[in-house]
Amino acid sequence: MSSFSRTGLWGAADAYERYMGRWSRGVAPLFLDWLGAPPGRAWADIGCGTGELSLGIARRCAPGRLVGIDPSRAFLDRAASRVPGAEFREGDAALLDLPDAGFDYAVSGLVLNFLPDKAAGLAEMARVVRPGGTVALYVWDYAGHMQIMRRFFDAARLVDPASSAYDDGINAPICRPEPLREAFRAAGLAAPETTALDIPAAFAGFDDYWEPFLGGTGSAPKYCASLDESTRDRIRDMLRERLPTGPDGEILLAVRAWGVRGTVPG
Repeated sequence: MSSFSRTGLWGAADAYERYMGRWSRGVAPLFLDWLGAPPGRAWADIGCGTGELSLGIARRCAPGRLVGIDPSRAFLDRAASRVPGAEFREGDAALLDLPDAGFDYAVSGLVLNFLPDKAAGLAEMARVVRPGGTVALYVWDYAGHMQIMRRFFDAARLVDPASSAYDDGINAPICRPEPLREAFRAAGLAAPETTALDIPAAFAGFDDYWEPFLGGTGSAPKYCASLDESTRDRIRDMLRERLPTGPDGEILLAVRAWGVRGTVPG
């Protein structure tokens, strides 16, 4: 099994799209605007998943070359159908089958915290980028303003303290600005900087918010799938009471990712 494999956590492309893909669509353009890349550059998208970031690169950055790497065949098939002209390969973030200094940008969206060996993954991203090129990525602000999941786990902990074993706000401490900058410095990347990438998440009603947690794909849905019906219903009912709801039942939450970038030294 690849050290980058998300088997058992990720794998169902449709379930991922309903749970998180629809929100990642809003973050990718903000990230790419922040990078401000000129056209014609070579890009490597590490952990490309269903191709959301790759699609943004293709549409906004006029890449000269675009290669996506992911361990999930199902995700790669979805990405290839969405981003014609890009190349998608099965691969391991900690051991990329890509040449040294072959890219201008190595990027990653919502992946770093899932890597068993984060240092190796960042070192590989730096290795495949030419001197003066950019390594950049973004991750959800699990402990703070990724409120879709934060609201869920804050309620779940009141019902079932064991839910903390699935809570990325606890289990992914790297997803904060200073730990991200420190990880980039440790990978030998120069002048690392971070930025907040904020979008709203609007739900038509409670069911629109709740049903993606039943899809089994992602940390919180995996946790839900592990529960007996009574515990799951108690969490659902607590969330229904605690979520901010508008006059027509709509729910509006904040969604934040942290972006980080650094330069490969010359």
